[in-house]
Amino acid sequence: MPSRMNKRDKRVAVLSPVAWRTPPRRYGAWETVASNVAEGLVARGWDVTLFATKDSITHAQLHAVVDKGYEEDPAADPKVAEYLHIAEAFEHAAEFDLIHSHYDFMALSYSRLIRTPVLTTIHGFSSPKIMPVYQKYRDGYYVSISDADRAPGLNYLATVYNGIDLSLYPFQERAGDDLVFLGRIHPDKGVHLAIEVARLSGRRLIIAGIIQDQAYYREQIEPHLDGRNIDYIGPVDVAGKNRLFAAAGALLHLNTIPERFGLVLAEANAAGIPVIAMDLGSCREVIMDGQTGFLVRNVEQAVQALGRLSEIDRHACRRRVEACFSIDTMVAAYERVYATIFEFEEQKYAAV
Repeated sequence: MPSRMNKRDKRVAVLSPVAWRTPPRRYGAWETVASNVAEGLVARGWDVTLFATKDSITHAQLHAVVDKGYEEDPAADPKVAEYLHIAEAFEHAAEFDLIHSHYDFMALSYSRLIRTPVLTTIHGFSSPKIMPVYQKYRDGYYVSISDADRAPGLNYLATVYNGIDLSLYPFQERAGDDLVFLGRIHPDKGVHLAIEVARLSGRRLIIAGIIQDQAYYREQIEPHLDGRNIDYIGPVDVAGKNRLFAAAGALLHLNTIPERFGLVLAEANAAGIPVIAMDLGSCREVIMDGQTGFLVRNVEQAVQALGRLSEIDRHACRRRVEACFSIDTMVAAYERVYATIFEFEEQKYAAV
């Protein structure tokens, strides 16, 4: 990091989404990461303003124009909330040395209207339809959350893995017997495959998460629920996750599309829970095959992996998260990215 950068003299705006509170009560991966970035920066001495909903909780300065997440407010119009929120941040851009956006492609359309540099952490590409925006602004500053989740032609400065608050996930000394699924109830996340693994192995499966695809839930999940062997308990908060981890022998993450990062993989490993994940996308970067879980290609391999859980050292799971996926590790990596941006900006304006 260049010695001339003094973080105490730098002001950073962290732009969080407003679908949910920051940090979220239950679901909200992007809000979770934005919160962890803001809190980690504050802890390391940065002057940080978090742009989020008014009910958000932070040690940074909170700047808000949206009362609460539009997913939690039936009266809210999502687009109105989003654009009031994004515009507010960019109207205050001159007050900051950097805007760190976690707001996908929408915030990019404001980035050339201000002098303050904008760093965009790309949490995933939701659809090919959004790519024209990224291509138009491809010369901006970008960070990917895994090497697997990158698009050609964008100006990536680094891959920075998401960091979790390890204090929220105590280590579970003893393995339970249950299989656990945590995530969106959506075909992409392979809940139906987790059910098949549970049925073939004869093990109990607990499913937790928001229902994002009602038809999928109704047709492929609900018919298998019996309240005993296969049970759906709805979305859970951190305490709920820890209750599941305390009873878990393994987390099943049989995603059907390439994973972008997978916060729940790190959360489970932090608690010492092995993860059985489909070998797609970032899963290979987060899970060490045979050491913190198993990477599989199909249901049959997942069932076979259940017979090898005793090979996994639960303490090794925790140690890997401490080393690679902690808030401090993440924020230290972002500090290096920030330093690069500040150096680029100084050179750019010195040449004018």
